[in-house]
Amino acid sequence: MKSASLVLAALLASGAASAQTATYAIDPSHTFVTWEALHFGTSTARGRFDKKEGTVQFDRAGKTGKVELTIDTASVSTGVAPFDAHLKSKDFFNVAEAPSAKFVSDKFSFSGDKVAEVSGTLTLLGKTGPVTLKASNFNCYNNPRLQREVCGGDFETTIQRSQWGMSYGLPGIPDNIKLLVQVEAIKQ
Repeated sequence: MKSASLVLAALLASGAASAQTATYAIDPSHTFVTWEALHFGTSTARGRFDKKEGTVQFDRAGKTGKVELTIDTASVSTGVAPFDAHLKSKDFFNVAEAPSAKFVSDKFSFSGDKVAEVSGTLTLLGKTGPVTLKASNFNCYNNPRLQREVCGGDFETTIQRSQWGMSYGLPGIPDNIKLLVQVEAIKQ
């Protein structure tokens, strides 16, 4: 009987922990995915993706989370139309055949009560590979306008584009691409 009580207590405790998981919708007006690449060893080329959407499930007390972020690769923008057209071509994002990229994670690492890293997979050009986004900033606050909790931060990683089959211009155009993700998500 005592062991049955312990099992019941454990089940109730796990139910209480999962009850703290909340769902957040990524706010596209406060979420930006940008990239940086050295341009033939001279200056840094930068661009961003204007269309993105996704959700985050987050349990601060349980120190767990899940995220799905979908990026419309056809929304790539550098501010230079001919460069954007080249980036959309088969040489780079091949938006005709691979119109989106997706980051999926179910592993959050914490430093105290703050998210320190989010590890998952990036699917780009039909290939999936591991990516870890490191937080340089993370916070949750009650948004006075929305009257809801908003969580977010600044995350970054460096990937090798050739891992996803994007090898145009190598080695003149470097393989390493820095990704910067500024994200805010609204509790639902």
